[in-house]
Formats: sequence, C-alpha cells, structure tokens
Amino acid sequence: MRQDNSPRVLVILLNYRTAQMTLRAAEAALADMPDSAELVIVDNASGDGSAEVLATTIAERGWDKDRRVRLILSEVNGGFGAGNNIGLHAGMSDGSTPAYFYILNSDAFPDPGCLPALVHHLETTPKAGLVGSHVRGEDGEPHTTAFRFPSIAGEFEGAARLGPVTRLLKGSVVAPALPTTASKVDWVAGASVLVRAEMLNEIGYFDETFFLYFEETDLIKRAAKAGWECWYLPSAGVVHIGSVSTGMKEWQRMPAYWFASRRHYFVKNHGRIYAACALLAKLAGGTIHTLRCAINGKPRQDPAGFYTDLLRFGLGLPTARASATTRRPVTEEKL
Repeated sequence: MRQDNSPRVLVILLNYRTAQMTLRAAEAALADMPDSAELVIVDNASGDGSAEVLATTIAERGWDKDRRVRLILSEVNGGFGAGNNIGLHAGMSDGSTPAYFYILNSDAFPDPGCLPALVHHLETTPKAGLVGSHVRGEDGEPHTTAFRFPSIAGEFEGAARLGPVTRLLKGSVVAPALPTTASKVDWVAGASVLVRAEMLNEIGYFDETFFLYFEETDLIKRAAKAGWECWYLPSAGVVHIGSVSTGMKEWQRMPAYWFASRRHYFVKNHGRIYAACALLAKLAGGTIHTLRCAINGKPRQDPAGFYTDLLRFGLGLPTARASATTRRPVTEEKL
C-alpha cells in the first residue's frame, strides 16, 4: 500500500541493444519499487529494433498504466552519462523532481529490499549524496564497486601490480577490499547507485564529455568537493552480469573512448601537470610489470597495445572517438 509520506524515486534504466536484458532488469526493479516510484527506460539510439521491442512489451504488460513506466528515445548514442542525463532531466511523469534517482544498469537485477534499503540510508544520512549497493555476479562472486579516487600513486600501484609497491602505497590502492558494513568510500560504480536530487541540483549532472567510463568518478568527485558523502551499503544487493552492452569481455584492445575519458578526468579534476604525472606513473608502473613478466615468463595482464595507446592519448593526440558532446535530440515514446 502506498504511503503518502514515502519519498519519490525515479528509477533510470539505460538501454543500448539489450532490450530483453533491460526488460528483465525493469521487471526486477518494478518488483522492488514502492508505489511512489516510477521507472524511465532510455533507449540510447540502439538502432536494432530495441525501441520497438521495449514499447510493445511495456504496453503488453501494462507497465505504462498511470505512466509508472515510460520509454524515452534518444536519436543519438551520446554514451552512459548523456543517456542517464536524459532520464535525470525527464523527472517524474507529473513534471516534478523526485527526492532520489536510482541509476540501474540494464544488466543488473536488484534483490528484494535493495531499493528500500538504499532509500532508507539516504533518508537517515543527511550528508550522503549517493549510496551504492553490493554487486555480485550470477555466480555469487562479489564485484569490486567501491573505490578510492584515482591518483598519481594509485596509477603507479595499479600498473606495477607488485606486492612491495602495494604494501608501500596501500592507502592509494584504487580498488581496496570491499567493506563488510555500511561505509563511506570515495566513489562507487554506477551499476546500482541511488542519488540525491538535491545534490544534483547543486553540482550538476553527468559531464557528457565522457562517452563511457570515469563519468561516475567525475560526478562523485564533484560531489565530494561540494561536501557530499558517498556510501557503500553491502546489505543492499544486485546481481550484475556486466559488460553486456559495451562488449568489454570481448575487447582485444582498449577503445579510444576509455583513454580519452581517463585523460579528461585527470585534466579536468587536477590540471594538466598532474595529469602528465599520472600518465608517467602509469607508464612507469607498467614498465615494472612488463619487466617482471619477462623475467618470470608469465603473460602480461594488459590488453594489446595498451601502453602505446595510453601514451598517445595522454599526449593529447587526435582520437577516433565519436563526438560525445553533441546535444542529443530525444522523444518520449507515447505508449
């Protein structure tokens, strides 16, 4: 039964060529949503018939009753941040702004009670601007989704992957062990994160210069600078398949937009000199890792051409990345 005083939540699902997976995520989200919540599915210019499948299924299942579920179509794929911004700007169906936005990946499926637990945490933690849930694979293995902000030391440690270096720089490890209790962290991955609307009104939405990757890191970095906390809540869980729409598991080489996003993050948040030092630290750590692998005969743990590409993009050479900053025309599908 709906409680009149329950905070309003807008759940945002971004679809890119994963219509059936998105519908599965929507079904799981709807089962966990209070009556005061609504769901927006944004199709990020899939161009594969996803929009038609989504529209038809939403209508057939009656999800569009009282506009509880809406489908919004973007004519251009502007990336993760731009697609989610469309949902953030859409607001509730009556034109109002919700208290919270729940950003959920199209391949993530909330456990029963996940969303209420996240809402309760923000309701009872006034300084918290965001809270991320525990994320596990279909095999039950936890995914690392709570991090420290990238830094020069963190770049060196992460590339070197050497025990003595890690012990020396343990306070800079970007992906430390996951907390086992509710904890403040630097940032959380965007697979399942509840965001306070008040915070977004203050700091702004996703920076659409990022096509994919580092966009949530940048958003939460801005939140931290404005005094907002980010939390990780292990008692709220989702199952996440991961890399379905990006195809990351099949990558033979890191795409241009990953390097471009990394460079933009460091330059934007720390300046060009710091970004250059972070680049050198990454290259130095990678050199240690490469030499160690050559000595012990073990395979390197980096994609083909990674450090060549890293240097190229770090130096600001032209990229093949599509223009992710172009404004995206959008339409709301009438169901």
